[in-house]
Amino acid sequence: MTLTMGIPALLFPAISLTMLAYNARYLAIAALIRQLHSEYVATPSKNIGLQIKNLRKRLWLIRNMQAIAIVSFLTSVITMFLLYVEQINWANLVFGVSLLCLMVSLFLSFIEVQISTKALSIRLDRIEENR
Repeated sequence: MTLTMGIPALLFPAISLTMLAYNARYLAIAALIRQLHSEYVATPSKNIGLQIKNLRKRLWLIRNMQAIAIVSFLTSVITMFLLYVEQINWANLVFGVSLLCLMVSLFLSFIEVQISTKALSIRLDRIEENR
């Protein structure tokens, strides 16, 4: 397969949308952390402490998801530059790195979604126990 300028350019919208989704997740978690902090200051509890620990892990994942997605975006741009200056072998290598970074970022996103779902499930269980 011949790598053309259009192939790495196809990643631009995908990576941009992925980064928007990651940013939305970050903002939602930031708001939740602020809310939990207020609750914890008012009435400290072990449950809130556990939730904060979970959110810290999720923030770490989101930070790394975003960083790796940015590297993927940057290497796509570098690929296009290398194609422009007719460095085909380097362009192929750098594009492979770009795809690998995107896969790692998506895998971290998968893990974060699993943690998020588990946290919501635990919260729902506690609600059902109190009924």
